[in-house]
Amino acid sequence: MSEPLVFHYDIDGEDFISAGQASIQIKKNLRRIGLSPEVIRRVSIAMYEGEINMVIHAKGGTADVLLYEDRIEIILADKGPGISNIEEAMQEGFSTASDTIRSLGFGAGMGLPNMKRYSDKMTIDTTVGVGTTVTMVINIT
Repeated sequence: MSEPLVFHYDIDGEDFISAGQASIQIKKNLRRIGLSPEVIRRVSIAMYEGEINMVIHAKGGTADVLLYEDRIEIILADKGPGISNIEEAMQEGFSTASDTIRSLGFGAGMGLPNMKRYSDKMTIDTTVGVGTTVTMVINIT
């Protein structure tokens, strides 16, 4: 199999003004490549939710999008506090966001559930006090 096309983005933590820029850029890149609007929509939503989570909870991180012939892999990595209870964090409406973050309109507890909803496969590798890596796969074919 040929090497994937790789897009790398640094996610600036605690910057809600630039939050979402990586998902906007990947959307543009995938349009140029000619992927279907449905695939682009799923990638954009999953990526945006991940970006916002990194800004809210982890002071940023990195996002790598790997485009293969049959799928797109999104790898979001941070060095934040980690997720102490993945099962609880996956429940719609569960959030550890501060009141300040919520007053800005973020932290509704839909990030991880939406990431899972819009991907075909999602794994979470997390260690409390070390960080979290979320890998999502969205099938193209």
